[in-house]
Amino acid sequence: MKLVILDRDGVINHDSDHFIKSPEEWKPIPGSLEAIARLTQAGYRVVVASNQSGIDRGLFDMDTLNAIHDKMHRAVKAAGGRIDAIFYCPHSADSNCGCRKPKPGMFERIAGCFNIDLADVHAVGDSLRDLLAAAAAGARPVLVLSGKGRETRNEAGIPESTLVFDDLAATAEYILTS
Repeated sequence: MKLVILDRDGVINHDSDHFIKSPEEWKPIPGSLEAIARLTQAGYRVVVASNQSGIDRGLFDMDTLNAIHDKMHRAVKAAGGRIDAIFYCPHSADSNCGCRKPKPGMFERIAGCFNIDLADVHAVGDSLRDLLAAAAAGARPVLVLSGKGRETRNEAGIPESTLVFDDLAATAEYILTS
């Protein structure tokens, strides 16, 4: 099975320091929907792994998160792609849960649900915590410079094996041609 794991905010859609709290605030990054479509059409399963601490903080509820994800699913489908599953951590940073990135729990759940070794799975994110979670779970970390990626590129502690691309479109091109 060919699988790609994507962070949501900053990779698929524009991010906000104030959180994406409604479907109206969810806006795709140019080229991201088409990139997911290309991966889907090439036989990849696309999975989203996203920290969503806005739930624990009371900024939005599960119905709102589901509505945001419904909008994302519809937009990806309209572009000719598919997201096979969405995994998310609803906890805030101080909860010390095992699923919040940079911990690898979400990635371990994905590996278990899809019965796959993550060694050949690209995990795309725009923050250090995305990269650390991917590396800790044995996946191949990929940094995109969209979202918070330009700032992240200058942080200490990026896993040595991390690949860097401008955005999800460039990442998909690399994955499909390598």
